[in-house]
Amino acid sequence: MPLLEFVQTNHVTAMIRLDETTAGLIDQYAAFLHAPADDVVDKALAYVFAKDRDFQDYLRTPEAARAPRSLRVRRFGRDGDGAQPANGAAKPVKPAEASHESRPRSRDGAV
Repeated sequence: MPLLEFVQTNHVTAMIRLDETTAGLIDQYAAFLHAPADDVVDKALAYVFAKDRDFQDYLRTPEAARAPRSLRVRRFGRDGDGAQPANGAAKPVKPAEASHESRPRSRDGAV
């Protein structure tokens, strides 16, 4: 019986580094559960956070509220208008609108 359950929630995208072995195990566990790897990571971390009593005690301290944000997080707008930084980073630049020219441009912008 799987140890993790999945419920639909609001999501953010975060960039993290993993050991290669850990990444492989995540993929294998995701296949075992027939679930996306993102959900495996999310639920595994939520499980650890909930079970760690020392961490739960820490969350109730003023120090936890002052913890620096180090995770690189991006939130997506409701209308799908693209990623919006959630951790104070500059807003991403939108790509220039495509030209209606019939010929493709070269690398230097010439037609």
